[in-house]
Amino acid sequence: MNLSSKVIGMLLSIGLLLSASNCKKANPNYQDDIKQTRFFHESMRKLTDVIVHDIFSPPVASRIYAYPSIAAYEALVHDYPDYQSLQGQLTDLSALPKPESGKTYCYPVASLNAFLLTGKTLIFSEEKIEEFEAQLAEDIKSLNLPADVYERSMAYGADISKAVLAWANEDNYKQTRTFPKYTIPNDPAKWRPTPPDYMDGIEPHWDKIRPFVIDSSKQFLPPPPTPYDSDKQSKFWKEMMEVYEVTKANKEENNTIAKFWDCNPYVSHHKGHVMFATKKITPGGHWIGITEIACNLKEADFMQTVEAYTRVSIALADGFIACWAEKYTSNLVRPETVINQLLDEDWVPLLQTPPFPEYTSGHSVISRAAAVTLTELYGDNFAYLDSVEVKYGLPSRSFDSFYKASEEAAVSRLYGGIHYRPAIDYGVDQGQKVGEFIDKNLITRKRQIGEK
Repeated sequence: MNLSSKVIGMLLSIGLLLSASNCKKANPNYQDDIKQTRFFHESMRKLTDVIVHDIFSPPVASRIYAYPSIAAYEALVHDYPDYQSLQGQLTDLSALPKPESGKTYCYPVASLNAFLLTGKTLIFSEEKIEEFEAQLAEDIKSLNLPADVYERSMAYGADISKAVLAWANEDNYKQTRTFPKYTIPNDPAKWRPTPPDYMDGIEPHWDKIRPFVIDSSKQFLPPPPTPYDSDKQSKFWKEMMEVYEVTKANKEENNTIAKFWDCNPYVSHHKGHVMFATKKITPGGHWIGITEIACNLKEADFMQTVEAYTRVSIALADGFIACWAEKYTSNLVRPETVINQLLDEDWVPLLQTPPFPEYTSGHSVISRAAAVTLTELYGDNFAYLDSVEVKYGLPSRSFDSFYKASEEAAVSRLYGGIHYRPAIDYGVDQGQKVGEFIDKNLITRKRQIGEK
């Protein structure tokens, strides 16, 4: 046999192998088989794990949740005619790439790729996402998708991610990295760094971040906090004493609630000359975990799952923007500072005081905004077991509704000794307004004529 015959024979053999491989890969049900919500839940959990590992602050973490979720939603929405794009609804989000007409796509694949590519760009430990991507690719390929559909879908997800990241780059986040650090004022009423690490104020310019749905960072500013007053007959003194007395009472249930909702991403421990840190989930991450629980209980399909994560992450992000605008406006001193100076120099709060001003309570704001969103999606009186904190060494807690959970999250800040009562109550009000505004102005499912 001459060389030419050998080459022809080899090519025929390769062709037969490819043909056999393609026959093996043929799966007429791949479009249904791919719609396993576990793929998306696992992707979101991996993003949370990396956020915890990289120690992002609560406001920054909320941004990291929002953009990948939006990218996932926009890559998936074409497969669901009852849903609509967020273009024109989210601030400055305009033209996004469209799928090629007449071509077949597997939109859940595009959605997952858009989510992971976007998330990977916003965190530090990219290799951790890449390891997960490799495993997820194997799981998806085991479903025997047609190779051309898989590649086309992955490419479309990448195009969506690129466009969403370009939009994200215009939200003023990068610019705020260069803005001045917080300056400690010579005023006893104003916030200053607290023990044990006396960290600088976190994100003093977060009010400059472009909101997603709310009109501006200052759209829902609460009433001003109670004015600082060291007079023992003053309202401020009474609010300070409530924090002191609640923590000194040391009630077991109050302590349990405080620790359950702590959600401080970086808690430092000092023992003699040794210092070590505990990494934990952020407040927003806790509500992202609650979203997974809710989706699973409601047996939400792939689109409903992505919709829920997207709406909740947007509520969290805008909630933090609104809250931080007030924090560095009123710039109120924390209970720990006041109590140590005016009442008891040895007093330590149950929870470690986070490094930013007191008013309003961030957990109160974002928990309520998330609760409003989840209640709109899945209804009130939604009973569930919150097991989000189990992996961080805390037991599960049962709740009768998302609102009840948000109320407990809010009051946990009093029990933990890190907030006065007004920051909690007005924080809940602020979060309610943010959540309601988003639910009214952000439409995911197309509404029929006459439908509210």
